Amino acid sequence: MNCSASVQPFADAFAQSPQRLAARTAAGEKCLGYFCTYTPVELIHACGFTPVRIIGGPGGVEKAYALAPDFICPYMKRALEKAMAGEYRYLSGVVQGYTCDVACGMVNIWAENIGGTIYRSLPIPYNDTPASRHYLRAEITEFVEKMNRAVGKFSLVRLQSSLDLYAAIRRRMLALFDAQEGGQPGRSAGDLHVVAQAGFVTPPEIFLDMLETLSGKVVAALPGAPASGVPIMVSGSLVEAAHVFAAMESLGARIVADDLCTGYRNFVPADGTGHDPMERLIDRTLHRFPCPTRSRVEDRLPLLLDRIRRTGARGVVFLLQKFCTPHLADVPALTQMLKAAGVPAMVVEMDESWRIDGQHQTRLESFFEMLDQK
Repeated sequence: MNCSASVQPFADAFAQSPQRLAARTAAGEKCLGYFCTYTPVELIHACGFTPVRIIGGPGGVEKAYALAPDFICPYMKRALEKAMAGEYRYLSGVVQGYTCDVACGMVNIWAENIGGTIYRSLPIPYNDTPASRHYLRAEITEFVEKMNRAVGKFSLVRLQSSLDLYAAIRRRMLALFDAQEGGQPGRSAGDLHVVAQAGFVTPPEIFLDMLETLSGKVVAALPGAPASGVPIMVSGSLVEAAHVFAAMESLGARIVADDLCTGYRNFVPADGTGHDPMERLIDRTLHRFPCPTRSRVEDRLPLLLDRIRRTGARGVVFLLQKFCTPHLADVPALTQMLKAAGVPAMVVEMDESWRIDGQHQTRLESFFEMLDQK
C-alpha cells in the first residue's frame, strides 16, 4: 500500500496479518471472522476470540463460482475465493450481524464448505423500541450461551472491558476523521483507509497501542497553506483498495468526508449508554450511523447533508460495488434529494479488480471540474 511514513506500520500490520493471525491460532488463541461492520465485535472479543473482518481485496474470481453466482458483490466473491484457497483456515468460523441477504447467505456457504465450528447470523432489529431491545438482548444471550459452551470465557466484566477497549479505538479513529474534515491538517483518505484496514485484522489491544503512537505523529501543514483539490464526499459500502482514493485525488478531488462501511460509518457512534454492559452494547448497535441495509433513504439524507455541510464537500461520489443491491437501490432517490439540496452527485461502479479505468477517469475528472467551477 502507498501511504505516508507514519502510517507504514499499519500497512505492514495489514500485509502480515494472515501469518500473524495463523501463528496466534497455532499458539492456542482463537479468531472469529465477520463480514459486516454491524457485527458486534465487542461481544466476540468478550467471548474470548479475536474478531477479524474478512477481507476480499482486489483480484480475480474462479473457484468461488462453483458455490456462488456471478451476480453478487465483488467483496463476497473475493472473500469466498480466498477462503476456498485456504487463506482463512485459521478462523474458528464466521459470525455475521444480519444486514444484506448475500452476507447472511454466505455464512451458510462458508459453514458447509470452508470449515470451522462456529457460524451464526445475529439478527438486529431495525427500530429502537423497548420490544426491539428485549429481542436483541435475548438473541445476544442465546449467542453467549452457545459461545460459552465452546470457549467458556464470557462474563459481564469481560464485556465491560471489551466495550471500553473498542470505544477507545473508535474515539481515536474519529479524531483522525475529524482532522480530515474541511481540509484541516491530518491524514489523507488513503492514509485513513490504511489505518482502518489494519484495525480490522489486528487484535484490538495491539491496534489501540498503534493508534496512540500515531496520534503524536500528525504533521501540521504550513500555516495558511491552502488545501488543493475540490472537496468531495465518497459514499458506498466498502472500499478495499487505497489506490482508488489516490486516483481520485490525482484527478482533482480532495476527499474531506466519507460514508463507507470501512470508513467513518464503522466508528459512529464510538460507544453506547446503558445501566449494564449488555444494554450499552445494545444501545450502540441500534444507534449505528445508517447503512442502506438498515435504514430508509429518507433517514440517511439528513445525516449525509449534515456531514456535507460540516466538511464543506461540494459533491458526492457514490463509489459502489457492482451488484450491491441495497446501495444501488438507494441511489436514484438519494441523488435526486441531494440535487434538490444543491449537492451534485455521480455514481461509479467497481468490480473485483478495484481498478479506475480510462472511462472512470474521464467521468470523474469532468465531475470534479464541474464542481470546481461552481
